[in-house]
Amino acid sequence: MKRDSRLSAVLHALLHMAEHGGPMTSEALGRCLGTNPVVVRRTMGLLREAGLVGAGRGHAGGWTIQADLSTVTLRDLHEALGEPALFAIGHRSEHPACLVEQVVNAALDDAFDEAEALLMERFASVSLAQLADAFARRHKTHKARKRRAAA
Repeated sequence: MKRDSRLSAVLHALLHMAEHGGPMTSEALGRCLGTNPVVVRRTMGLLREAGLVGAGRGHAGGWTIQADLSTVTLRDLHEALGEPALFAIGHRSEHPACLVEQVVNAALDDAFDEAEALLMERFASVSLAQLADAFARRHKTHKARKRRAAA
């Protein structure tokens, strides 16, 4: 089953946008993400509908972050993307009258529900500002190592 990597891609794009500090075109974001600008526009359009980003036209146009990074959580982004399935595994439902299948499905459903609730709780506790800060710290360390290696 193919994984849905849109949340990861959106986080990647938003952190690039935050670091850039100005509008970024779909083409520039596509280069950052290694994907087609059409995919960027389609995905960013979902974020625009949620009021998280805006788009400007013309020579100085591009996508800009419209929301306060400290208030936007991973859960907000997950919801803006249409709440894609969190897990690629599921249960069988080929023989609903089978008692074994019923017991197995009930156990799996309970486990999936608990795991999803925990994951969504974690998503709600992580803001874009936290990720941007973590990136800035890593970037600073990376640049310092690079300077030391060049010296």
